[in-house]
Amino acid sequence: MRTEPRAGLAHVPPPPVSRQISVRAHELAPRIGELEANLHMIEEAIRDAAKAGVQMLVLPELATSGYYLRVDEAKRCALPADDPVFGKWASLLDPGMVLVLGFCERDGDTLFNSAAVITQAGVIAVYRKTHLWDEEQSIFEPGSAPAPIVQTPLGNLGVLICYDLEFPEMPRGLALRGAEIIAVSTNWPTVSRPEGEHPPEVIQAMAAARSSRVAIVCCDRAGTERGNLWTQGSSVINGDGWLSGKRDGDRLDATITIAPGRTQIGPRNDSINDRRPAIYVPSGNVSQG
Repeated sequence: MRTEPRAGLAHVPPPPVSRQISVRAHELAPRIGELEANLHMIEEAIRDAAKAGVQMLVLPELATSGYYLRVDEAKRCALPADDPVFGKWASLLDPGMVLVLGFCERDGDTLFNSAAVITQAGVIAVYRKTHLWDEEQSIFEPGSAPAPIVQTPLGNLGVLICYDLEFPEMPRGLALRGAEIIAVSTNWPTVSRPEGEHPPEVIQAMAAARSSRVAIVCCDRAGTERGNLWTQGSSVINGDGWLSGKRDGDRLDATITIAPGRTQIGPRNDSINDRRPAIYVPSGNVSQG
């Protein structure tokens, strides 16, 4: 296992073959501060996905603990990244299957809002959320390492958590480093929006996918928590920026296609190679005109 792997900075070349991957975002409804109940809920979701032949399962942010935590509840639910439960979950995965889930991590006396990437071999990466939202800052420390690129049986996987996705540099940076899929464990509280519109977080994810031609799988959560409603905005977005998949209750199942040359958007254009970063942030003072 590697926590916040330094190798995440390197560009990882994608495999040169087109392939399809079955993915599921399962909107669990964790019970606030009830670790054992949540671990059981996660285990059942894994078993269900494996039985259905899902290749990549993404679960919500802080699935082990719930979100609107008090400090004492967070401490009670926190798990070290080498906790035996991760090995148990790994044993439930089919060969080639990948699990991404958010958990409340304990490292010594410090807590992190983290995501684990797990295969049948065990935990292969842990990412600590870089951008903390609101009261998270009262409980967790922000991660200090870049979001990782993880080489998985399904391809090059980038990992973000919730608010990270609202910074365009995050998904773009992962795409530039070779990510073919970005998994986002999230808890999106309901916000007002015009009738008929997608949730704003989903719109941001769609834009990020299209601008970098990278598939994005977002898993939101279900239920209510201390009076707070959730968007239930789980989304599977192909590299063309369009939503895909079919809902069945709290499960969203879809097939994503990963194709070589997917950044080629015309006979003379490429969404990555056409970038001109030298002129995006010019040196000198910002114009006041």
